[in-house]
Amino acid sequence: MLTYPEIDPVIFSVGVIKVRWYGLMYVIGFVFAWWLARRRAQQSWSAIKPHQIDDLVFYAMLGVILGGRLGYALVYGWAELTSDPLYIFKITQGGMSFHGGLVGVMAAMWIYGRRIGKRMWEVTDFVAPLVPLGLGFGRIGNFINGELWGKPTDVPWAFNIGGVGLHPSQLYEALLEGFVLFAILWWYSSKQRRYMSVSGLFLVCYGMFRFIVEFYRVPDAHLDYLALGWVTMGQVLSVPMVLLGMTLLFLGYRKSEVVH
Repeated sequence: MLTYPEIDPVIFSVGVIKVRWYGLMYVIGFVFAWWLARRRAQQSWSAIKPHQIDDLVFYAMLGVILGGRLGYALVYGWAELTSDPLYIFKITQGGMSFHGGLVGVMAAMWIYGRRIGKRMWEVTDFVAPLVPLGLGFGRIGNFINGELWGKPTDVPWAFNIGGVGLHPSQLYEALLEGFVLFAILWWYSSKQRRYMSVSGLFLVCYGMFRFIVEFYRVPDAHLDYLALGWVTMGQVLSVPMVLLGMTLLFLGYRKSEVVH
């Protein structure tokens, strides 16, 4: 077994202000997204132009933060939210929900698309390849926080937590949903593709990766398994993503329209 490094989640404090690794990971993710967006927008066929990048990233940030926190509070922290409505603002308690963040980003991209005269899927086709690295860094933040551990195991790469070897499911997600998904989407979107197809591929791949990793994660204690002794909330929420992604790919390749 490997020894968990026990990293302090707080990098440094200035008075009552605490700078945490988890928050820094989100900042790093947004910086990479901005940098990648600037590169991709240089392509002549890009639906988003360089002068639109700063506003696009700002809208995406709002979607991630508001949607992610609201989604977590409604799905995973409902009991806390009903007993304390201010729970949604207590960002150091609980966390962020990817699925909530996804809905938030889609809503933000719809609003931004209307502002610049683009359809939502045109905008999300551009944004989708920018997302995975942020997801990967976010999961590294979970690892630093010592949260979202997987099930007990005796594999050589298990981490010794309280004398028990546990799957580092945060790192599994960082690898699959972060860096592998980024490589797939960045390669696929490196040239013009069918309308909705990049968004569809993102949903299919993320949903499948998340569904698989859920077999190694421990479900939230207050939710436990939802059915059959193995079905988790993460898997339930991932199935519609895969189905929607497959639908977008099917419809995109039925059309003759090629946009990015």
